Amino acid sequence: MPAAPPHSRRGSRAALLLALVAVLTGGLLLPRAPRAEAAPTTFVHPGVTVSRAQLDFARGKVLAGVQPWKGAYDQMAASSYASLSRTPKPWATVECGSYSNPNYGCTDERQDAIAAYTDALAWYITRDARYAQKAIEIMDAWSAVIRSHTNSNAPLQTGWAGSSWPKAAEIIKYTYTGGWPNAGRFATMLRDVYLPVVIKGSNSNGNWELSMMEAAVGISVFLEDKASYDTAMAKFRTRTAAYVYLASDGDLPKTVPSQNLNTRDKIVSYWQGQSTFVTGLTQETCRDFTHTGYGISAISHVAETSRIQGQDLYGTDVGERLRQALGFQSKYELGASVPSWLCGGSVNRGLGPVTEVGYNALHNRLGIAMTNTQALTQQNRPAGTNALFVAWETLTHGDNPA
Repeated sequence: MPAAPPHSRRGSRAALLLALVAVLTGGLLLPRAPRAEAAPTTFVHPGVTVSRAQLDFARGKVLAGVQPWKGAYDQMAASSYASLSRTPKPWATVECGSYSNPNYGCTDERQDAIAAYTDALAWYITRDARYAQKAIEIMDAWSAVIRSHTNSNAPLQTGWAGSSWPKAAEIIKYTYTGGWPNAGRFATMLRDVYLPVVIKGSNSNGNWELSMMEAAVGISVFLEDKASYDTAMAKFRTRTAAYVYLASDGDLPKTVPSQNLNTRDKIVSYWQGQSTFVTGLTQETCRDFTHTGYGISAISHVAETSRIQGQDLYGTDVGERLRQALGFQSKYELGASVPSWLCGGSVNRGLGPVTEVGYNALHNRLGIAMTNTQALTQQNRPAGTNALFVAWETLTHGDNPA
């Protein structure tokens, strides 16, 4: 074959040089992973899922007796989580097998963490110091005792409890003026017992890693740990893109590289046998809506925390995936007939109280029409708790403009 003419060789060298410059400068010649949002220069407190402005809005509505916030508060106040006679039940080692069997401290830990958050909210709304002191009592009891989580569900358990603890701690540390002498010990607990587990992520069903990243992001805010925040947010962006399908993803859903889902058959199997991919479908839709709800909820919580911290993910693919997942699942949760191509023509409903945060951010704040999500959200008010890591979101986020 004859040699390329001189001008062709020069053109090839120029093209190679341009490609190298583009790669070095972050050009668009190579596909890029979803951009992880950087940690804020200065963390905002309280700033895990709910902000001071949101708390102030909710408090004003409750004290004025306005619905649905007053009913949402009354529901919370009447729950066992708000009981001032509650006795915390800390364990040194929490052992949780599959579906919490065995259950050595699993329920106690999750419920005490939700109770601490419940008491923190009750303190903020009422300014009754007894609630703040009860939250502190619960957090101190656990920080004095717990050392580890074991058995097969340990990563998920750590994520669930680790999502509630920093929400409680943020409110108490930054709004209660009565003092919290053991706040440093509680921070050490989060840093040593929870963060090293959740920050690793998981290759199990997607709701695991999403809940774990929710915990990691919240803990990072409380600890003001920018490196962990960035690590968690990067894993969150990758997992969210792999959890909710958009038509723009192509013929197949995106994947998490560490899972080696490198064939269509592997992907279909991981997506519970679903082989037709449509916008809004999640990796666990055909498993059941309850686990799907866990994943959707965690996505909304991380997006909300990120917004409070100054990086609004709702305008990225995270917001679009959240919107589409909410709408798709809400449609069938409301009772729409299931087509034969979807989960073999049958779905297991039970989405849970998980729509308020995403609906408020996307519909109320951004003005996006969300007919099915709106209907489901309003039907389920006041949203309570799933007794795992979701609690009282009509109170904190229902139609909240802050």
